[in-house]
Amino acid sequence: MPAIPDPIGVFDSGVGGLSVLRAMRTLMPQESILYFGDQGHVPYGPRSMEQIQSFSQGITKFLLDHGSKLIVVACNTASAAALTYLRERFPAVPFVGMEPAVKPAAETTKTGRVGVLATPATFQGALYTSVVEKFAAGVELFQHTCPGLVSQIEKGELGSGITRAILEDALHPMLEKNIDTVVLGCTHYPFVIPLIEQIVGDKVRVIDPAPSVAKQVKRLLTAQGIHLTGATAPPLHPGAPIRFFTSGDPAEMISILPVLLGESGGVEAVKWKNDHEIV
Repeated sequence: MPAIPDPIGVFDSGVGGLSVLRAMRTLMPQESILYFGDQGHVPYGPRSMEQIQSFSQGITKFLLDHGSKLIVVACNTASAAALTYLRERFPAVPFVGMEPAVKPAAETTKTGRVGVLATPATFQGALYTSVVEKFAAGVELFQHTCPGLVSQIEKGELGSGITRAILEDALHPMLEKNIDTVVLGCTHYPFVIPLIEQIVGDKVRVIDPAPSVAKQVKRLLTAQGIHLTGATAPPLHPGAPIRFFTSGDPAEMISILPVLLGESGGVEAVKWKNDHEIV
């Protein structure tokens, strides 16, 4: 496949980052994108910080080698474990990461009680702790790690009985505590927002962080003068090219793209060398 000029590099442990890609696609259809799903290592949640940093560094180098002008760490777990690490090792590269949307939840909650769904690594990370300390004073947070939910979404089982049971196990105790807001602290989770909304009802707000991340990407591109405008973008339809990579089975990603993204595409297989370098 020919190289894509001036792409944005996006990566996640699997297909969860497609929720961010989808929001970027809506806001900036003229921008070309490279998407890397590290499905050979999914899920990141139970892994050590050192492992996640190693994976993230290898993927970043791969995306930069393929011409990326900005890197989106479209994974809450990788952002918590590796975003500072990546900025130190690639100081000339603009990065955008994920941050649990605790601030908007704290600003809008009426009951003062907010549910947060995220992976163990996100909850244990310094980034989450910092956000809570800065913005959640006076707000009671109820947390759940939703074991198995990432795997269900990776399989495209967005409305299955198992997926519903995982979410009900997380959300019912929170609803009993009178939460009025649910924060999604994993990029996989926006794909089950319809199911979450069925469970929590119309009086509970569900916050999808992806649109805010897409806006931050656009702001950073514009500030650095590397944002493609309508005048500079090629007249492509329905949008600029997306090139997909996976360290897992390409057939699995190919089958899930129409389900999660609403469009099809080829997927290129890549291999890890000692979990540090991609070949």
